[in-house]
Amino acid sequence: MKVVILAGGLGTRLSEETEMRPKPMVEIGDMPILWHIMKMYSHQGFNDFIILTGYKSHMIKDFFINYYAHYSDLTVDLAANQVSVHSHRSENWKVTILYTGRDTMTGGRLKRAENYIGRERFMLTYGDGVSDLDFLKLLSHHERTGGLATVTAVQPAGRFGSLSIDSADGVSSFREKAGGDGTWMSGGFFVMEPGVFDYLPPDDPDVILEDKPLRRLASDGKLNAYRFQGYWKSMDTLWDKMQLTDLLASGQAPWVKWQSPGMARHTRAGLKL
Repeated sequence: MKVVILAGGLGTRLSEETEMRPKPMVEIGDMPILWHIMKMYSHQGFNDFIILTGYKSHMIKDFFINYYAHYSDLTVDLAANQVSVHSHRSENWKVTILYTGRDTMTGGRLKRAENYIGRERFMLTYGDGVSDLDFLKLLSHHERTGGLATVTAVQPAGRFGSLSIDSADGVSSFREKAGGDGTWMSGGFFVMEPGVFDYLPPDDPDVILEDKPLRRLASDGKLNAYRFQGYWKSMDTLWDKMQLTDLLASGQAPWVKWQSPGMARHTRAGLKL
């Protein structure tokens, strides 16, 4: 099954990083968050990726074109113009990279990938969020509910502490960064059937997937939710990046399931390639 990743936005709220690179290439540890997302999927058996690019697309292409050489042990014989590969730390991935327009919206990007996805079920996510989601459970839920699309619903932690205040203005309890107010929001991990493309107009770069297409799917009873209460984090700001980096450096990153617990403290930048 193909995994489609939306990776073309400007990332304006993370401008400290995205002036120089596309948001999916912003690093957590010393690897792009895009790599982390792909490792999450590949650890669970999903290795066929389609990356939908836009802003600074060439940086994403260069990363994968040079991936094998960058993470291999090489001898370069300059006189003979030969390169010998001794060992490599590559991935069992097939990666299709599509340039879908610099300013194209999410629905327009997805529609432009239709011919590459084909008439088959696929997964879809954004290039800026990590989770310890079990994708097989998400897929199973999608199959049981029988819609055209299933979205992972999450309840992210609140930004501020929560107070309980009595009638005399005394604080009876304090909870640091309490959970949300019970509202579920999209966590950005989807399973979709090819029928979703019928909800996307052809060659319209201004179509926002999260607007009319998903609202129409919902009104038609074709959009279902998978309620997920595990770890989920979107990297929207520099503060988010710092939090994710600290988790990785401490060996406590919940999304890193491809290595044994505690190993992150002893591997390069917390990563096992």
